[in-house]
Amino acid sequence: MVRLFLRTLLIFFSLIALVPLSATNPPQVPPADSPAETLAGERAILAESYINQKLWLWQRHLKLQHWNIALRMCPPAELKPRTLGNIHWDADKRYAIIRVLGSRHYQMPFREMLDDMEFTVVHELIHLQLSSLPRSEASRSAEELAVNHIAEALLKLDRR
Repeated sequence: MVRLFLRTLLIFFSLIALVPLSATNPPQVPPADSPAETLAGERAILAESYINQKLWLWQRHLKLQHWNIALRMCPPAELKPRTLGNIHWDADKRYAIIRVLGSRHYQMPFREMLDDMEFTVVHELIHLQLSSLPRSEASRSAEELAVNHIAEALLKLDRR
C-alpha cells in the first residue's frame, strides 16, 4: 500500500512537471496515439487513484466506514446538466455509488481538477451523511447550499 502510494506520488509529480503553467497558446488536437493522448490516459489513471484514496480518507472522517461506497468516473452525459457528480444509495444495504466527472472532460489545470474532484466526493458524502433526515423538493436547494458550505469548510480545514 505504501509502495503504491509512493509510486502514485512519483507519477503525480512527474505529470505536474509536464503540465504547462500558462495557456498562452490554444490547445491543438494531437494525432492518434500521440504522447498527449498517452498523457491524458495516465492523468485519468492517476486522477482515479487519487480520488479513490480521498474517498477512503473522507469516508472515515465522516464516519461512513460501515457503508460500501463505490466511485465511478463518468462522462457528462451520465450527470445532470451543470453538475460534476452525484450519489445514489441504498440505505438498507448500506451501499452507495458516487459518480464524478472523468478527468478527460475537465477543462482546467490538473491540480485544480483534483481539488474539484475531491470537493465533489466530499459533497456527495455529506449528502449521504444527511440521508436519514427528511427531505422535500422545497428543502432541496437549502440542503444543496448547506452541503456546499460544509464541504468547503471541511476541505479548507484539511488543507491547512
